[in-house]
Amino acid sequence: MVRRLKLHEVLCEVLGTRSVYYNPPESVRINYPAIVYSRKDIDNIHADDSVYGQTCVYEVTVIDGDPDSEIVGKVSRLPSCRFDRHFVSDNLNHDTFTLY
Repeated sequence: MVRRLKLHEVLCEVLGTRSVYYNPPESVRINYPAIVYSRKDIDNIHADDSVYGQTCVYEVTVIDGDPDSEIVGKVSRLPSCRFDRHFVSDNLNHDTFTLY
């Protein structure tokens, strides 16, 4: 959990506001531009028939009305980040990344 909280702070810094949401419920009103993220996977490292390390993988989505948002470039430059896809929903641009 400590690593996720550090990630949250990094994403807030990248965005420049506190409009960063982890698994927001439907009832939360999101302020745009925003970053929404959630845990996508857990990579286990095995040795001697046991797990000795784990890495959480997160799906990070930048949501902005601007199709040329500078936030997308900032997120894409984070270490261990890979761009997945772009789509438009409700007239908002969504750029999705996988962050290891």
